[in-house]
Amino acid sequence: MLTELDCYRHRLDHLHQWVIDLVADLPVEVLNWRPFETGEQAEVNSLAVLTAHIAGTEHFWMAEVIDQQPATRNRQAEFACCAGNADEMVQILEKTALETRDVFARLCNADLDDVRMVDGHTVYVRWAITQAIEHTALHFGHMQMTYQMFQQGKCKPTPFWYAYLPSEGV
Repeated sequence: MLTELDCYRHRLDHLHQWVIDLVADLPVEVLNWRPFETGEQAEVNSLAVLTAHIAGTEHFWMAEVIDQQPATRNRQAEFACCAGNADEMVQILEKTALETRDVFARLCNADLDDVRMVDGHTVYVRWAITQAIEHTALHFGHMQMTYQMFQQGKCKPTPFWYAYLPSEGV
C-alpha cells in the first residue's frame, strides 16, 4: 500500500510529466506566444511563463517552506520568462522535480502534521504539499487552454485518471 507521501509524490510526478509532454517539442514562438496582449501589458501568460511559474512555486513550497531552505525564488523573473528553446523549459521543470523528490526522500508520514510559518501564517506540511499540487494542476489547465488557442482548438491529449493510478493502487 502506498503511503500518503507516496501519493503526493506520484501526483506531482505525473503533473510534471504532463507539463513536459506539452512543451517538450514546441518551437520557441509557441512557447513565448501570449493569446492576448495590449501594448506593454501582457494579459495572458505564455507557456514559458507558466512553466517557469509552476517550477518557481513548487520550489517555494517544497524547498523553502517544507524543507526550510534559504529563500531563492524570484517570482518576478518567472513572469518575465522568455524561452530560448523547449529544452530549456524542460530543464527548469526537471530541476524542480529532482529537488522535490529530494525533499520527499527526507520526509516521513509523521512530518505531514508538522507546521511551518509562511508570511505570518501557520500551515501544515500536508497543506503545503497539496497547495503545490493544486497550483501545478491549475496552471497546467491554463497551459492546455493556451496551447489550444494557439492550435485553433486542437489539443494534446492527457490520459484518463485511471491511466496514471500507481500499480500498487491508492
